[in-house]
Amino acid sequence: MAEAILTLNAGSSSLKVGLFRRVGADRLELAVRAEVAEPATAPHFSARDAGGALLEKLDWPQAANDFRVIAQKVIGWASRHLAGDRLLAVGHRIVHGGSAYIAPKLLTQDLIEALDRLSPLAPLHLPQNLVPVCAIAAAYPDMAQVACFDTAFHHTMPPVAARFALPRNYEAEGVRRYGFHGLSYEYIAGRLKDVSPRLARGRTIVAHLGNGASLCALRAGISIDTTMGFSVLDGLVMGTRPGTLDAGVVLYLQQHHGMSASEIEDLLYRHSGLLGVSGGIASDMRTLLASPEPAAREAVELFVYRLAREAGALAGSLGGVDGLVFTGGIGEHSAPIRAAVAERLAWLGLEMDAKANARGEALLSTPDSGLELRIVPTDEEIMIARHTLKLAAGR
Repeated sequence: MAEAILTLNAGSSSLKVGLFRRVGADRLELAVRAEVAEPATAPHFSARDAGGALLEKLDWPQAANDFRVIAQKVIGWASRHLAGDRLLAVGHRIVHGGSAYIAPKLLTQDLIEALDRLSPLAPLHLPQNLVPVCAIAAAYPDMAQVACFDTAFHHTMPPVAARFALPRNYEAEGVRRYGFHGLSYEYIAGRLKDVSPRLARGRTIVAHLGNGASLCALRAGISIDTTMGFSVLDGLVMGTRPGTLDAGVVLYLQQHHGMSASEIEDLLYRHSGLLGVSGGIASDMRTLLASPEPAAREAVELFVYRLAREAGALAGSLGGVDGLVFTGGIGEHSAPIRAAVAERLAWLGLEMDAKANARGEALLSTPDSGLELRIVPTDEEIMIARHTLKLAAGR
């Protein structure tokens, strides 16, 4: 009988699922990668084996916008798929660990309650992260569960990078910059040791570009700055989020449009970003790139402009930069976006190989480029699985 690890990664637009079999004492082998797409409107589940072959495809319309039902269905699917294998533990991506939780931890009732109290720091994400945790705890009370915090990787940022210019009492209650996408950046930092020891030792900007997007400045694999701050609203233009926004805009919306806090929250999380700038055409980059509409083109242009501007700022945080790494759905698959970003960053000495970019090769920079430019596919699920195995096996 083999042992298995189940990972649940609840993102802003999907639930990613991984099933890993334990091989030897501390190695894991991917068995199944699955995803629940469009959970809010028309949930549909698809599962593929390690080679990418489709195993199962299911529609769950009755679970629309009900993350508890979706979580129960995923757990049921995993139990059936495992057959004779034993599920050792379940690992969860938890979007926010606050200031206290800077490493993966076994989930206990006390920890669940502590994380629930942190919900004001991530009101749309943290409660959603905890739904499957609670569902599993209720159905399988003896099952080990591990919290892997997306903010933990950035706890190495110096105080000057984490601090807001607000009265100090607010910082004392947790109002500071945290950074997110930490599991992705942790994976990339590890992969760079194999694919580019130069960047692993040096100053690297990693661009995690998807429906949620951010940049991270790595010095020798350690996070020293990032574009997301107190919340996942900050930094780059995203699918439905605006990124960096003058706080005066929020005051204007309150004072001149009479918008409530919940209405502003809905606007900033669900109706802004690429979707808002494109006039409602799409939040998906592929749709925008294919659209002939001027508003779609303007949304793409803003995405690239802000990304290049923020990359320049992180080059300042690093005191120079040796390389740029693209990852995430847009970063790994969108040659036009990579090309547009590289063009705007040519002032740094970056020179892209257009043919390599069109083919999606791992190394995108020319031999004469002043910066090394790469695509490194991310894998948050394997990071969750590794942390989970380490803690669960040591219980």
